[in-house]
Amino acid sequence: MLRKSKGRGATFNPPNRFEAFHLEPLDVQSGDDDGRPIQTMFFKDTSKTILAKNDSPDIPFTYSLNPYRGCEHGCIYCYARPSHEYLGFSSGLDFETKILVKHDAPELLEKEFKKKSWQPQMVSLSGNTDCYQPVERKLQLTRRCLEIFLKYRNPVGIITKNALITRDLDILTELARNNLVLTAISMTSLDKELVRKMEPRTSVPHMRLETIEMLTKSGIPVMVNVAPIIPGLNDEEIPAILKEAAARGAVSAGCIMLRLPGPVKPLFCDWLQRELPERAGKVLNRIRDVRGGNLSDPRWGKRMTGEGEIARTINRLFKINRERYGLNKKRFEFNTSLFRREPERQIELFG
Repeated sequence: MLRKSKGRGATFNPPNRFEAFHLEPLDVQSGDDDGRPIQTMFFKDTSKTILAKNDSPDIPFTYSLNPYRGCEHGCIYCYARPSHEYLGFSSGLDFETKILVKHDAPELLEKEFKKKSWQPQMVSLSGNTDCYQPVERKLQLTRRCLEIFLKYRNPVGIITKNALITRDLDILTELARNNLVLTAISMTSLDKELVRKMEPRTSVPHMRLETIEMLTKSGIPVMVNVAPIIPGLNDEEIPAILKEAAARGAVSAGCIMLRLPGPVKPLFCDWLQRELPERAGKVLNRIRDVRGGNLSDPRWGKRMTGEGEIARTINRLFKINRERYGLNKKRFEFNTSLFRREPERQIELFG
């Protein structure tokens, strides 16, 4: 087994299903991998459009915006990992060390909003990879996109695991005054050590809870997203997570069952055996219980919730505690009535 490199979730690169050839390290048992940090590489993304359209019936938004492809957070379970294969990379180490950057994301977003065909609606930041991953601190692409959302008064939903979102309180506060933003903080566990193993470059649990509190005190609505729920590993933490989030002002809560599409399965299984060998068997058996005997189920209507008695028990546990802590009382409605298109030139004000 390869040793884990510091700050990375994966230890290897599974074969890319679209590539005919795959490089394998020589003699992986010899210890040649000395665990030295693997440096992140950044590439320019030359996409000509910025909004990705979703047609899945179990996702509550049509458009998403991802300033980055790949994610340095390195969450071992991330369902977005296979998307890196479309870029010629692997879903393993490549996904968290080879990041594509859309430097012109704000300009492309503004171009979309200026189109007469654009119908104002919520756009999700991000639908695939975290818009507040570490490099955002330097590049500020997410911040510049938020400035465009505010300029055109178009609603935006944000989901992140990173406390960096608090950097943009000034813009988020302005959006919130007109019901133009809903933020979501993902929480997988309150156990710092587990989070460091499972999500190596995300914000630690107490920082995420502090983030919920800071956003709330600034008048920005926050939901907590218990995701993913990993049966046999973090499902028992659901009550505690909801209690802590509610105490800091979260107004609603959601949950998503673990998904292990394609190459994410061997990555997750390797991680379990490496980091939690004493619990691996139980966790994998529980996952199979909620996935009809498999480790993954791509069916719409099932992939987010699972099925079977264990899945029903987990979902009941979530719903009971969501109600207990008042996280099911408010329904947020995005305001689309304020959308405005900025004139191309000053003279158009008099046209």
